[in-house]
Amino acid sequence: MTALLASGSYVLFGLPLHPLLVHAAVILTPLTALAVALTALWPAARRRLGLATPIAAALVAILVPVTVLVGLDLAAKVGSTPAIQRHEALGLMLIPWSIALLLAAVAVHLRERITTRIRRPSVAAAVSATIAVVAVACAIGVTVVVVLTGEAGARAVWGGIA
Repeated sequence: MTALLASGSYVLFGLPLHPLLVHAAVILTPLTALAVALTALWPAARRRLGLATPIAAALVAILVPVTVLVGLDLAAKVGSTPAIQRHEALGLMLIPWSIALLLAAVAVHLRERITTRIRRPSVAAAVSATIAVVAVACAIGVTVVVVLTGEAGARAVWGGIA
């Protein structure tokens, strides 16, 4: 019925798995980045979303490398072009960004626990602000890289659009 590893390729229902996973990554990554930024900057969002944000970030940190892995397998089968090589390079850059997003999401989730243990209020405020800035930077970075990667992938598949 469903062969995930059919004769060495990653397929699902006879379709290459990479384009199927890409859609999940393209939706979940920016949404998670938005949640991380919101929870970093807005305490009400942090209380409301709770563990959902770090869990979503963990899913992204798993989904992105798996998508890259099956993409590299697909590229090996269809052949390499400069457009595919650019898409691959950007996809590989997305892996550390997705890990950074996960670490930022966890830091934001634990921020109050971390800062309440710091005795000096000025240091606690500086740590809290640093966590927020880093989290927002990670959210922006991962979003930019996922957009660039997706755009490069679309160009690799559909060609340059003038």
